[in-house]
Amino acid sequence: MRTHASVPLPPLPAYDDEERIDRARRFRDHMSARRTVRDYADRPVPREVVEAALLTAGGAPSGANHQPWFFAVIESVEARRQVREAAEAEERDFYETKAPQEWLDALAPLGTDADKAFLETAPVLIAVFAQRRGGPKPGDRKKNYYVTESVGIATGLLIAALHDAGLATLTHTPAPMGFLNAICGRPEDEKPFMLLVAGHPAEGATVPIAALDKKPLDAIAAWV
Repeated sequence: MRTHASVPLPPLPAYDDEERIDRARRFRDHMSARRTVRDYADRPVPREVVEAALLTAGGAPSGANHQPWFFAVIESVEARRQVREAAEAEERDFYETKAPQEWLDALAPLGTDADKAFLETAPVLIAVFAQRRGGPKPGDRKKNYYVTESVGIATGLLIAALHDAGLATLTHTPAPMGFLNAICGRPEDEKPFMLLVAGHPAEGATVPIAALDKKPLDAIAAWV
């Protein structure tokens, strides 16, 4: 029988069932208020907020606990300008030549286009990278496992943490995203996973009505 070093599990809060139901519903209501925002104020965000959110993401479960993610925080005006220029070039190519009409029709109710001004206006851009090799200790070069799943979970926690801090967010995935490696100084064997935009919404910011249409529980879950 395999043995391994372990420590006791820290005690979970001793809620009764009513408290658990109440907390679950309150968290549902809190997170259901999150919206994808494309209009940002240039008001800065304290670094401590971003650091705490990143540490939350860094505590996500991952394959073999290898934690196959890296978060590059892009704050400088020049770097954000470079990101916008590169992203808009890819987006113009997408809208003009790559996207099939069915995809364009699906995007139409959301009002998206190749203009990504928010990449310069928002004070914080977080480039999320997926690492093919790494390990639980800095400097490790082991094979990573379940990379996409692990990075996806970590990114979800990051979004929730930023929302809980009262910040607006947007997930952006221009394709290809190799330009992020160059701008962020990341090695070629790290794959850009997502560009997460965060900051304070601009005064008068709006969201598309179509984005409010969420599936009901019986359309997304079943008890077997």
